[in-house]
Amino acid sequence: MLTNRSPIAKDLVLVGGGHSHVEVLRRFGMKPLPGLRITLLTRDLHTPYSGMLPGLVAGIYDFDEAHVDLRPLCQYAGARLIHDEAMELDPSAQRIVCANRPSIDYDILSINIGSRQVTDAVPGVSQFATAVKPINRFMSAWQDIVERALSFPGSRKIAVVGGGAAGVEIILAMQRRLSELLTTEQRDPAEIQFCLVSKSARVLPSFPPGVSARFEKVLRNNSIEVLTGVEAVQAGSDRLGLSDGRELALDEILWVTEGGSQAWLKNSGIAVNDEGFVEVHETLQSVSHENIFAAGDIAHVVAHPRPKAGVIAVRQGPPLARNLRSALLKKRLRAFRPQSQMLALISTGNRYAIASRGRWHTQGRWVWRWKDWIDRRWMEKYRDFPDMQAQHADSEQLLLTDEGTDSVASNAAMRCLGCGAKVAPDILTKVLRDLAPVERPEVVSGIHSPDDAALVTNAEQGLSVHTVDHLSALVDDPYLFGKISATHALSDIYAMGAAPRTALAILTVPYSAPSKVESSVRDLMTGALEVLNAAETSLIGGHTSEGSELSLGFSINGHVEQQLALLKQSAEIGDAIVLTKPIG
Repeated sequence: MLTNRSPIAKDLVLVGGGHSHVEVLRRFGMKPLPGLRITLLTRDLHTPYSGMLPGLVAGIYDFDEAHVDLRPLCQYAGARLIHDEAMELDPSAQRIVCANRPSIDYDILSINIGSRQVTDAVPGVSQFATAVKPINRFMSAWQDIVERALSFPGSRKIAVVGGGAAGVEIILAMQRRLSELLTTEQRDPAEIQFCLVSKSARVLPSFPPGVSARFEKVLRNNSIEVLTGVEAVQAGSDRLGLSDGRELALDEILWVTEGGSQAWLKNSGIAVNDEGFVEVHETLQSVSHENIFAAGDIAHVVAHPRPKAGVIAVRQGPPLARNLRSALLKKRLRAFRPQSQMLALISTGNRYAIASRGRWHTQGRWVWRWKDWIDRRWMEKYRDFPDMQAQHADSEQLLLTDEGTDSVASNAAMRCLGCGAKVAPDILTKVLRDLAPVERPEVVSGIHSPDDAALVTNAEQGLSVHTVDHLSALVDDPYLFGKISATHALSDIYAMGAAPRTALAILTVPYSAPSKVESSVRDLMTGALEVLNAAETSLIGGHTSEGSELSLGFSINGHVEQQLALLKQSAEIGDAIVLTKPIG
């Protein structure tokens, strides 16, 4: 975890680690903005590059070649990496509600979460079909499909529903990979049959007819059955019902239809279109909320509607980064106008590709090599980071002040490092009011009846056990760090054979605007209390301060009967060690 030496004044929260956001992180890493705290909230720690997905399925690329590792990228950008999923957006409170941790507050929010396959519109699809989006979940399901294909001898049939570029690329990539694996096991690749189902009259309907004709020929040459002009109306465990009354007997169904948005966005109160995608201006700023931005598949640029494609998200990265910086500095935003005609390089699964732009199209192995060069060059940007640009004394940091809070703009070095470094009492009062430590009968006075010290009765017979542990932040998520710190402190009590009773917290939060201090303390103590309460350990007080980096520790008091105390000097060769939790 990187330490931010500048007082924190503003929070930029990036939801999703998509193609646009990886470029935002890279650019803020190249040119940091003093006073800005960046947080990436992501469900996945690796971002799959959509352009390399067919090659990954076909076995041409391995996992690392086709994924951006978000951990070193966030470290380079000085950003917090929070591994969780957004479940709700409250624009009025400027807050993102997460699935498994406390909510995250933002000053500026950017959304780049991609789209998902809509599977609830057709009966049985959610239960019996495999959606290709989100891609990370599909890759796990793809491995299961491969294992089933190799484990069960005899013929199998796989259908892909969706005749767009994604559906065509996926079915050709799957056929290549399974044919290769079956051949290796000395089995006939023809055992597995493939069928492509498209509701449009031809495959790749958004491309010129000549491109469709090229791919229809490729599909025929690979003995893939193509059904056009029909819709899938019902899915079962071993069949797919079509709109013309036919039923296909199948072993696997893959769903590669047009994507949709996540339900929490539709219910958030921000402007979305009929499909639930965030409506944005040419600046990628929400048409309804000026402190919210969106890019990639999840965004609908009202003035320039375009088909959903990875190349759009890639090209939106630089203008998104520029406009996020401008919004933070209250500068004028600049419009981004996408190309009316984009180059499409579509692979056929066997190191061969077809290129198309406007009405022009061609094909060949050289096209695949061209595509491979472009894809690898893009991925390399997020593995080999450029040097950070030198920062010059300018007005950027001065503009990043919390409205009405002069102390944030002051030099952190001028802060008092003694008792004056304590977190402000009003902030602590607000946080403590919401905390609910487990109650113990021996606690007379604790955090909800604050005094100079806590009061605890000492009526038990036996030994009182005391320990203290303190850690500098070793993970980006303060909530998770709170859980780790509490668990670490409790472990010494357990190692003595004792039971913990009470805890005192010692925490330091980075110099920040008051609202940022409050959110940090709340996240830390929410995570810590989950661990302490589960251990029936009452948090009875502590000490807080502001400093250059986040740290947290606990003084734990416990109890053990004298004859049950476990001492290191009492250990003997041959003694058994009982682990009550996994190591780590």
